[in-house]
Amino acid sequence: MSTITRIECGKRMSEAVIHNGTIYLAGQVGTPGDGVTDQMRTILANIDRLLAAAGSDKTRILSAQIWLADIADFAAMNAVWDTWVPAGNCPARATGESRLAAPGYRVEIIVVAAQA
Repeated sequence: MSTITRIECGKRMSEAVIHNGTIYLAGQVGTPGDGVTDQMRTILANIDRLLAAAGSDKTRILSAQIWLADIADFAAMNAVWDTWVPAGNCPARATGESRLAAPGYRVEIIVVAAQA
């Protein structure tokens, strides 16, 4: 039987789950009410923190799903993403527009990564 490791496991969900060397992050959001730029900075810092706790980093991200409450924020989101994502190690990525869990959320990112 293979081991499953859960990081920051709460009543409803874990912030990260590791199985067979693959790290699955829960959807990461910023502070409701902040603009998309500030929410992106918070989200990316959380991704960095969770990947480090799982024994990895952003160079090992395999895929990212980005959900925007308003696709009009696409350029602003990309401006922050482009300064964060490591050149030569860009993950497969999809971006879409979706109603998020609370009206103040502008962006949510779901990441799958490999352990180092």
